[in-house]
Amino acid sequence: MIFRRALVRELATNALAVFSVLAAITVTTLFIRLLGAAASGDFASDAIGAFLWLSLLNYMPVLLSLTLFIAVLAAVTRSYRESEMVVWFSAGMGLTAWIRPVLAFSAPFVAVIAMLSFVLSPWALRTANELSAQMQARNDFATIAPGVFKESRRADRVYFVENFAGNSRTVRNVFVQSLQHHKLGVIVAQKGYERTAPNGDKFLVLLDGRRYEGKPGTPEYRVLEFARYAMRIEEQKAKVAAGSPKSETTGALLRQPTPDNVAELQWRLDLPLSATILALLAVPLSFANPRAGRSAGLLMALFIYMTYSNLLSISQVWVASGRISPLIGFWAIHLMMLALLGWLFYRRLYGLPSTLSWLSRAGSRAWLRLQARLAVARPDRGAPR
Repeated sequence: MIFRRALVRELATNALAVFSVLAAITVTTLFIRLLGAAASGDFASDAIGAFLWLSLLNYMPVLLSLTLFIAVLAAVTRSYRESEMVVWFSAGMGLTAWIRPVLAFSAPFVAVIAMLSFVLSPWALRTANELSAQMQARNDFATIAPGVFKESRRADRVYFVENFAGNSRTVRNVFVQSLQHHKLGVIVAQKGYERTAPNGDKFLVLLDGRRYEGKPGTPEYRVLEFARYAMRIEEQKAKVAAGSPKSETTGALLRQPTPDNVAELQWRLDLPLSATILALLAVPLSFANPRAGRSAGLLMALFIYMTYSNLLSISQVWVASGRISPLIGFWAIHLMMLALLGWLFYRRLYGLPSTLSWLSRAGSRAWLRLQARLAVARPDRGAPR
């Protein structure tokens, strides 16, 4: 009982630390990417927070799975390093006694991963698509960013503002270039703001400026000074992109079992199942010799995790393309990893020699036999050194 409480406490501490680091890295990467998209005028800067949390919710199943794997790996490795496993084995307890507490600790993680995979992640993707469609439907003036040249969707205008004056609807030092009836027009104004007419039309109202109008390549230009100038802003209807299987609900995927939908269902089932198998794999992979280096075991664990994840992705692609059946695509990889799990436990419990050590001993015996044959064949030259 005391051991289980201490183990759960250590696993929870490791999981909190690992998740904090992984979440911080993910949030920073997503924030930089979204900030660059907002700076280029793809969407308004006030939508960065919403896109950030929706994207993080989509990445959460993988983050939790990796957190669980590293937390168990770190806890069992520390027990080996500090020789606690020697006391554990001396008390007559085997390595398999770790399975039950690890599964008990993993159960909440697996439940959350399943909830995210089947419900929350598809909802986050659908919401992000709808929000992106709303951002694209906003008029050109609403997507203007200070200090950035912004081209209109119809490619007939270019906007530039120096900064905002007090609020996001009023701008200073406005530059607008437009092409109408084969005439190039350039407008420079001190201020500008957006106004909505009673009929719903939107206008960009410019104050205290000049308009230069003429034909490119000719000296015929007109200069007009104005105190107030209104330009109509074209509105676009929100068009939600066609939903991909990733954004469909689980019920919709079950009702339409196309290859792409079946592959997506397989991926959603793979996430919680793979998290459970990885947590168990961390127990035998955590073996560490206190007198040896620390990197070998960690590199092997990382290699197995990456191989497992890539094989699941490849299996999903093959199921979607019809190269393999969904039954084989779902069970083959997991059964292979379960076989590896059983082999690792057997090796740790019964001391099964590793392949590399067996090849080394076999090579040494073959070399000694070759030296003995040479010594018998050429006795006059003495025994080989």
